Amino acid sequence: MALVREIAAVGPREATSPGFRQAVRLVRDRFTDLGYDVRRQPFTVPEGESWGIPVRAGRTTNLVARAPGRRSNEPHVVVGAHLDTVPQAPGAEDNASGVAVLIELADLAARAGTRLPVTFVVFGAEEPRGPGDDEHHLGSQTYVRDVLGDGRGDRSLVAMVSLDRVGARGSVPVCTGGLSPGRVQRGLLAAADRLGVPARACENRTSDHWPFEKAGETVARLGGNDYAAYHSAGDLPGVVDRRQLGRVGRVLWEWLRGG
Repeated sequence: MALVREIAAVGPREATSPGFRQAVRLVRDRFTDLGYDVRRQPFTVPEGESWGIPVRAGRTTNLVARAPGRRSNEPHVVVGAHLDTVPQAPGAEDNASGVAVLIELADLAARAGTRLPVTFVVFGAEEPRGPGDDEHHLGSQTYVRDVLGDGRGDRSLVAMVSLDRVGARGSVPVCTGGLSPGRVQRGLLAAADRLGVPARACENRTSDHWPFEKAGETVARLGGNDYAAYHSAGDLPGVVDRRQLGRVGRVLWEWLRGG
């Protein structure tokens, strides 16, 4: 919860804003302290409208963190979470919650190892800048295009999991967009069952798993329970349940360790 509070205290983090850049520095420093090699993946986003508010064109970035010395072409998993918000929200649940769980998993992976190497990606510009897929999930679209070659380049990616809105109370949503093979979804649901964590299968196309899924990758999204403060100035740390963060983190860690 401490990192949720720290990120939300930055305030709104629209992808081209000073607030987003401040949050990027905060998260980059966390990865560096854990011993990861961290690189920026900068890209340009268009002007548009994000949840009813005009937004300017500009530059933003993804952060990509890997363990030192890892070979770029070895089989691996991507775990991602978006750091940006809509312009009016401090985004404690959407999506400081996902970033906080991602950083905790990066800490565990650095200390204990995982079944497959993990690339941790903090995405910019997940929030929409207009209608339709082309103006949504721009950070993950950039990663897929530049790193994976729209699913035809780096074939070492075994799976991608997106952490998005993981702190609202309820059973843990384990979603795909409906195109992905169910291997990752089934594995996460099985992990939840072993741990006694209530979870449910669902279909969702509104997070960073979706560009990967459209490119032919096997994916899942964890998170997405409804909450009253969604995309509002009320998205403050009080809407995030510490126990729910723990449940999501344990489920994904169980899967990362054992499959």
